[in-house]
Amino acid sequence: MKTKTILSVALAAIFLSSCAVIRPGEAGVKQTLGKFSNKVITQGTVVYNPFISKVIKESTQTNNIKLFLSLPSKEGLSVNSEISILYRLEKNKIPSVLENLGRGYESIITSVFRSASSDICAQFFAKDMHSGMRAKIEEEIKISMGENLKKQADGIELIAVLMKSIQLPLGLANSIERKLQAEQDAMRLVFVLEQEKLEAERKIIGAKGERDAQLILAEGLTDQIIKTRSIEAFSKLSLSPNSKIIITDGKAPLLINIDE
Repeated sequence: MKTKTILSVALAAIFLSSCAVIRPGEAGVKQTLGKFSNKVITQGTVVYNPFISKVIKESTQTNNIKLFLSLPSKEGLSVNSEISILYRLEKNKIPSVLENLGRGYESIITSVFRSASSDICAQFFAKDMHSGMRAKIEEEIKISMGENLKKQADGIELIAVLMKSIQLPLGLANSIERKLQAEQDAMRLVFVLEQEKLEAERKIIGAKGERDAQLILAEGLTDQIIKTRSIEAFSKLSLSPNSKIIITDGKAPLLINIDE
């Protein structure tokens, strides 16, 4: 009875050790006596002979390699940066990657990046890595890496190379900061001058309008009109019951009301 129990346990252990479960986001490749199968298993349970075979599981999702490097610039300066290399394995080409690069393919990707980044960054000034040129630098590094990786193994898809947390040399950083401050001051001065110019134009337009109004009024007020208006005003005031004093030079009367 004990022998049967031990045998059953042993058989169960062998069976479990000869099964591999491939989950979503993974792909499996069977390796038998050191040779990789060309068949890629995407999901489910794989049964294999544990004595001569094993199943290598690799992620097919987007992976991120993070690096902290000092990158060279065209003027010979060193720019510190945090790097993210986003990549994924092409599902049907995993056997080729494992056969040519082994399971340590990430170290190959890192080495290729170091070489490509040194070549590309050395063509740009340090300030370019901290400006709108950074996207161009990232894209050129990615293209160079893709070409070099393809020579070694086809099946690694580079999604993006991202340069983050750029740290320029202290002297250069201070110089760029002073330049940006000077540009902001210049823009502020232009804005102030523009506002003053608009205010001056507003005052000129207002003064011109007032002058034109005075000219029009002066041209319209003839002696005859002034005399007629005076007579009309005199007629209206004469109807008032209040006492009045009339002062005149013989041409136009001036009325002064005196309240009772």
